[in-house]
Amino acid sequence: MEHNGELAIRLTAALGVFGAMALWEFLAPRRTLAVGRLRRWPSNIALVAIYGLLERILIPVAAVGVAALAAQRGFGLLNLAAAPAWLQLLIGFVALDLAIYAQHVAFHKVPLLWRLHRMHHADLDIDVSTGLRFHPLEILLSMLIKMGVVALLGVPVLAVIAFEVALNATSMFNHSNAAMPARLDRIVRLLIVTPDMHRVHHSVVADETNSNFGFNLALWDRLFRTYRAQPQAGHHGMTVGLPAFRAREELRLDRMLSQPFRQDAPR
Repeated sequence: MEHNGELAIRLTAALGVFGAMALWEFLAPRRTLAVGRLRRWPSNIALVAIYGLLERILIPVAAVGVAALAAQRGFGLLNLAAAPAWLQLLIGFVALDLAIYAQHVAFHKVPLLWRLHRMHHADLDIDVSTGLRFHPLEILLSMLIKMGVVALLGVPVLAVIAFEVALNATSMFNHSNAAMPARLDRIVRLLIVTPDMHRVHHSVVADETNSNFGFNLALWDRLFRTYRAQPQAGHHGMTVGLPAFRAREELRLDRMLSQPFRQDAPR
């Protein structure tokens, strides 16, 4: 499949999920927003255009291009094994998801990486747009990590496309301010990360920030003991964001982009 075709699939799916989640959280919000959409959405959404453009310029082949090359040249562990196609797809998808979990933990634990990632946590509310709010340098580094995993394992093209679509969709889903019935949430979070599960990760409390790192599959947090069921103050009482970035001016695009390079927020 051509790279442009992969981009069209990802873009169509992302727009559909964004629209669906925006409507859901508008009709059934989980929390009252502290700042609201007008102050936050323009900057959060503008980031997508910035890192999307940089990705196309600096890493034009992306992960799907590496997967196609691996299949063509026959390199990567999965291409050397005599496993059926369905098993290669499953292993490739799960391996990429584990890599993103490990990457997320590293971005919290390594000070230099945290400087890139903290902008994501500095949002004063959490809703579907927060699922798009990543520093462009973090997105580029994440793509390089995924490309490395794809090259090492020889992940099939279809698995890469499926994973990218799922990652974008679940990021917007689990960052959303959509209310789910508690019983449904308990069932869904057995498999995938729900909004209530991931919202704990955006708490201003450091112990809660350093929990629930999963974006897609929920098993990694339980397996590696980083799972926290609920925030201590409850979902309506918890404060979202970081102690160092409480000023409204930090929601401006220029301030967001400059956060990693400023010395005003020691951790």
